[in-house]
Amino acid sequence: MNTIKKALNESAAMRWGVLLLVGFVLSVNYYFYDAFSTLKDDMRTVFGFTGTDYGLFASFYSVPNTFLLMAVIGGIILDKIGIRRTGFLFVLFMTIGAFLTAYGASDYFNNGGFGYELMSSFLPRFSPELKVMLLGRFFFGLGAETTIVVVSKILVKWFNGKDLALAFGLKVAFGRLGSFAALRISPFISNEGTNLSSAIWFGAILVSIGLLAFLVYMLFDAKLDRQIQPVNNASTTDSFSIRDIIDLLKNRAYLYIALLCVTFYSAIFPFNHYAPDFISDKFGLSSIESGNLTSFLPMGTLIFTPIFGALIDRKGKSASAMIFGAITLLITHLLFALTYTPPLIPIILLGIAYALVPAAMWPTMVKLVDENKIGTAYGLMYSIQNLGLFVFPLLAGAILDATNPGNPEISDYTATILMFAAVSLLGLIFALLLKFEDKKKGFGVELPLNKK
Repeated sequence: MNTIKKALNESAAMRWGVLLLVGFVLSVNYYFYDAFSTLKDDMRTVFGFTGTDYGLFASFYSVPNTFLLMAVIGGIILDKIGIRRTGFLFVLFMTIGAFLTAYGASDYFNNGGFGYELMSSFLPRFSPELKVMLLGRFFFGLGAETTIVVVSKILVKWFNGKDLALAFGLKVAFGRLGSFAALRISPFISNEGTNLSSAIWFGAILVSIGLLAFLVYMLFDAKLDRQIQPVNNASTTDSFSIRDIIDLLKNRAYLYIALLCVTFYSAIFPFNHYAPDFISDKFGLSSIESGNLTSFLPMGTLIFTPIFGALIDRKGKSASAMIFGAITLLITHLLFALTYTPPLIPIILLGIAYALVPAAMWPTMVKLVDENKIGTAYGLMYSIQNLGLFVFPLLAGAILDATNPGNPEISDYTATILMFAAVSLLGLIFALLLKFEDKKKGFGVELPLNKK
């Protein structure tokens, strides 16, 4: 008797195993991105970085995705040539960028190593180590954002109709786990700057292990494609058209989600770059103490995002969840800026917002976009997001320098955080517009994720 062999993505064990693999890739991605938030003071001490220098370093991550639209191009490439080749290429870029950043911070380079004279020969305003680290940050950003797009499409491929919001919630949780580890481990290894280079090299090595994990995933993806290719052949032959992007931008619900994305993450990620130093200065804590306290933020999202994702799978209300998360984010920044509320309280609130909005926002895309165009949709969304991630760290650093002339040891962050509060308010407006648009057009954003 003939038996029908199930595809790999029909096996719950395989789905969750795949999530573990690609989740690790995300964890090391976020580890390296967030590791520098606890090293800001150490970089100022060791390299003489100003607030503006650090803001430029933080912003440079977003240059390829903002000005070269690489997340959009990466998403188009993803839809055109597939997960494996796209993922390997961009995880490799991410790894190269991490090693370049670590090399720029290394003692070997700063003692006249390879490339030091070249980097000293132009733009004397910037130190040689900053220029190499900016180059590394560029390549890391080039790879990291499209890698996140690739992982998003992987989850749609393996989990669509099978706890997709929970899978996206766990995806976010893996990223936050990397952030939590960075906030805990980086200042410990750096030891107030005495081992700064070692702290950065450790992150680069983790990224390279992530590349190996993606190579393992590619084996499973190839087997799944052999199983499902005859069924999905029609959807894989579609070629890219510029009209795909035009149609996305004409879709108001998609546009509101993209604008919520840029404002929401611009009020969180750049803030995270400054949060340990801000908490240390305002509440008189050491860099390790403030880093440990800030690490509760990703730990909270690590716990809450999968819970919210599971609820959205079963109960829906995605737009309402985004509105509530945006309100919580606004309240959090106002508490930080205008009160001396014990910092753990707003950190917990920030963790709830940080969990709620992504758990609702990312899987909702399957309501608005055909699966064979999902890479383009996510790529465009990440490029729009990166515009904010480029602008606001620069703006935050400039505001910090302007309101603290002379670069004192203890800085007043009130104006900087009020800027983040204003961005949060914009995000709330876009979340409300999304709900109104969904009511008018009936996209089903408020329905459970298992209902198309």
